[in-house]
Amino acid sequence: MSAPSFAAREGARLARRLMLPIWLVIAAGPVVAQGIDPAPGGLFDAPEAAQEATDPVPSDAPAATVEEALSPEVAEAEGEPAEGETAPAEGEADAEPLTPATAYGPETPSLPGSGPLAQVLAESGVDWDSWERTAARSAAVSERGQGSDFALQRLRTDLVVWRDRFQQARSANSARIATVEAQLTALGAAPESGAEDDAVAERRAALSQDLMRLRAPIRLADEAYAHADGLIREIDRLIRERRGAALGNRGPSPLNPALWPGALVVAFERAEALGTELLARWTTPGLREATIAALVQALPLALAGGLLMRAGQWARHLRRRILEADRRGSRALGFAVSLGQVGLPFAGLVLIAQALERLGLDGPRAGALLVALPVAGLSVLLARWMAGQFFGPEAAQPIAGIAIHRQNRARRWVMWLGWAIAFEQLSQAAITSADAPEGAVAALYLPLQLLVAVPLFLLGRTLAGVTHDAETSPPTPQPENARRDTTGFRQTLLSVLGKVAMVVAVLAPLVSVLGFAALSEAILVPAIKTMMLIGVLVLLQRLVFDVWTVATGSEDLARDALVPVLIGLFLILAAAPVLALIWGARPEDLAEVWTRFREGYSFGETRLQPTDLLWLLVVFVVGYTLTRLVQRALRSVVLPRTKLDLGGQNAVAVGFGYVGITTAALLAITTAGLDLSNLAIVAGALSVGIGFGLQNIVSNFVSGIILLIERPIGEGDWIEVGGQSGYVRDISVRSTRIETFDRTDVIVPNADLVSNQVTNWTRGNSVGRVIVPVGVAYGSDLEKVQSILRDIAEDHPLVLANPAPAVLFRAFGPSSLDFEIRAILRDINFVVAVQSEMNHEIARRFKAEGIEIPYPQRDLWIKNPETLRPVAPGDES
Repeated sequence: MSAPSFAAREGARLARRLMLPIWLVIAAGPVVAQGIDPAPGGLFDAPEAAQEATDPVPSDAPAATVEEALSPEVAEAEGEPAEGETAPAEGEADAEPLTPATAYGPETPSLPGSGPLAQVLAESGVDWDSWERTAARSAAVSERGQGSDFALQRLRTDLVVWRDRFQQARSANSARIATVEAQLTALGAAPESGAEDDAVAERRAALSQDLMRLRAPIRLADEAYAHADGLIREIDRLIRERRGAALGNRGPSPLNPALWPGALVVAFERAEALGTELLARWTTPGLREATIAALVQALPLALAGGLLMRAGQWARHLRRRILEADRRGSRALGFAVSLGQVGLPFAGLVLIAQALERLGLDGPRAGALLVALPVAGLSVLLARWMAGQFFGPEAAQPIAGIAIHRQNRARRWVMWLGWAIAFEQLSQAAITSADAPEGAVAALYLPLQLLVAVPLFLLGRTLAGVTHDAETSPPTPQPENARRDTTGFRQTLLSVLGKVAMVVAVLAPLVSVLGFAALSEAILVPAIKTMMLIGVLVLLQRLVFDVWTVATGSEDLARDALVPVLIGLFLILAAAPVLALIWGARPEDLAEVWTRFREGYSFGETRLQPTDLLWLLVVFVVGYTLTRLVQRALRSVVLPRTKLDLGGQNAVAVGFGYVGITTAALLAITTAGLDLSNLAIVAGALSVGIGFGLQNIVSNFVSGIILLIERPIGEGDWIEVGGQSGYVRDISVRSTRIETFDRTDVIVPNADLVSNQVTNWTRGNSVGRVIVPVGVAYGSDLEKVQSILRDIAEDHPLVLANPAPAVLFRAFGPSSLDFEIRAILRDINFVVAVQSEMNHEIARRFKAEGIEIPYPQRDLWIKNPETLRPVAPGDES
C-alpha cells in the first residue's frame, strides 16, 4: 500500500468526520456571529482577504471614503481661517468644499469627542473605507442578482456584523451629549428681543457648536446603520425569491416510462458500488490487514453501542414499574425515564456508526449510509416513543373516549411511519452519494414518498374517526386523577390532525407526480414534523402539570392553578420559532426578527426597547412587592401598637398602598426612559372620557379616598345603607363590600356611602341600646310586672349598670298593656341574642308569677242566623 493512497484515505476519513461540525458552524454562524466580539484590529475592521476571496463582486468598486474626504491633513493643506478671520463667502470661486472637518472647526482638547468628524469616528473604531467597500459589493450583488447562495450568505453575515457595530456606535458620546444638553437647558433659549449678555450668548453658541460636533458621529452611524439594514433586507429578499423559484420549478414527471430504465440503472449502480466498497475491505490484502487491525478500536465501540441500545429496553421496563407503583410524582419520573428509550439507543447507534467507520467503511456510498444511519434510527426511536406515550395500554398520556382497537391501529401506523421515514432517509443518502440524472432521481423518490404517505394516510384516517368512539366504545382506562374537561378538546384536536394528515398524504405524491418534487418534499416532511411537535408540546404540558402536582401535593390545586397554564402558554410561544424552521424559515430570518424586536419601537420621539420594557416590569414588580411587604408590616406590627382604631389602621395601610404603587409606577416609567410630558395628551383624552362616560368611576374613586380620609365607616363596622344591613368587609377604590347577616356580599358604590344616609351602629365603639317590647293582660299588677322586667334587664350580663336599664309603660293596647325594656348593651353586635334571651326569661317569670300575656280576641256576630238551619229533605222545593 503506497503512502500517497494511505494519506488520501486518511484525509478523506478526517474530512468526513469533520463534516457534521462544519455544517453546524455554517448553519449557526449567522446567528452566533451577532454575539461574537469583533476580531482585534478595531471595532469596525473586517477581514479583507476573506471578503475578497468569497465575494463575487470586485472589491475595488468605486466608492468615496470618509477618511479621504475628511482627512485632517487635507484640511490643514487647504488652510483654515485663523481665529478672528471670516470664512469665504458662499459662491466664491476659491471657496473650500464644505466638509465635516471644516464645518465643525478645530478640535477642542477639553471636550472629548469634539474634534474633526473623521478623528471622532476613528476614535470609535469606525473603518469607513472597509465598510464602504463591503457596502459597494453588497449593492452590486443586489442590483445584479448574482452570486451563489453561499456567497450571499457570507456577505449577509458581514453586513450583520457591520450593522451590530453601527448599532453600538449610535450610542457613542451619549453621556457627554446629555451633559451638553443639560448645560444648554440651564442657559435657556435665546430671548426674542435679542437683549442678552454677550458672555451668555457666546457660551450658548459654543455649547451648540459642541453639541453639533458630538452628534455628528451618531448621525453618520444612523445613516450607515440604515444602509446596512437595507442591504440585509435586499439580500434576504433575493434569497427568498430564489427559494420560492426553486419550489415552483417543474421537473420531469416520475410517471414518465422513459425515466424508469435510468432510475433502475442508478439503483443498481448504487447497490453495486456499495457492495464493491464492502468487499474491497476483505478482498484486498492490505485493506483486510488494516481492517483486522482496526477491530481493536472498533470492537469496544460496537459493544458499548449494543449495550446502550439494550439499555433502551431497560428504560422501558423501569418506566413501566414506576407507573405501576402509582405514587406521587410517578408520572413525572416515568416521563424522565422514558427519554432514555430514545437517548440511549440513539447514542448506541452513533457508537456503532463510529465503530463501522473505524473498520474502514468510509467509501462514498458506505460513508453516506453511516452518516444517515443515526438519523434514520432516531426516526424509528421517536416513532416508538410517541406511540408508547399516546396509544396502547401503557400510554402515559392516553386520550379518553378512544376505542382500544383504534389505539392499537394508531400505534401500528405510527411505528410503520417511523420505519418508512428511516428507509427513505437511508435511500436518499445512497441516491445522492453520487451524481444522477434529474429524471432518474425523481422516479426513485416517488416510491419513497408513497412509502411514507401510505402510513401517514392510514394514521390520519384512524385519528379522524376518534370522535365517533366516545359513545360507541367503552372508555379508555384513565388514571384516577385524570384531568377534567379535556376529553372533547383532545378528540377534536386529534380528528383535525387526522384530516390534515390525510390531505397531506394525498397532496404530496400528487404534486410530485406533476413534476414539483421540491414542493412535494416541502409539504410532506414538515407536516410530519409538525405533528410530532404538537405531540411533544402535549407531553411537556402534561409534565408541567405532573411536576406542579408534586410541588403542591394535590392534583385539585394543580388543576385549578394558573402557573401550569402560563408555563404551557410559554411552551407554545417557544415552539413558534421551531415551527417556523420546520416550514422552511432560515435561522437568519429568526435572527432578523429578534433584531427588529431588540431595536424596539418608536412612539413619537420616544423609542421603547425590550430591555426598557424589562426594566419597567422589574422596577414595578419590585416596588409593588416592597409596598405590599410594608403594608403587611404596618397592619401586623406597627399600627396595632398605636392608638388608632381598626378603621384608622386600615386607612393608613390602604393609603400607603396607593402612594407606594403610584410611586413604583412612576419610577418604572422613568427608568424605562418614557417621556412623562407625553402623559399630558393622555390626561387630555381622559378628561374628555370623564366628561362623557367616566363620571361614575371618578366619583366612586374620589369617594373612596374621602372614606379613607374621613373614615365615617371602617372595616368591621355594622352599617345600614340603602335597605341593606351588615358588616363592612372591604373598602376598595371603587366600591365597598358589605357582608349581610345572611352571609351574602353586597357591593355598594362608594359614592352612595358619601352622598346617601348611612347608619353606623358601631362607629367609635360597640355600645348600643336594645328595646324589648312586651304586653300583659288587662287587670295585671303593673308594679309587679315592672319589677319583674327590671330584674330581668339588670340580671343580664351584657346590660350596663350605668346608665341603668329602664322599664316603661308605653300604651294601652287593644288587648294588652304595653311595656318596654330599654337597656344599654356592652356590645350592640349581640342585640338579637339579648332580645331572645330576655324574651325567654320574661315568659318563664310571667308563667311563674301567674301574669298572663294576652292575645287578640274578637267577638263574631252572625247576621240572619236562621239561614244556617239544616234544610229538611221535603223542603228542598
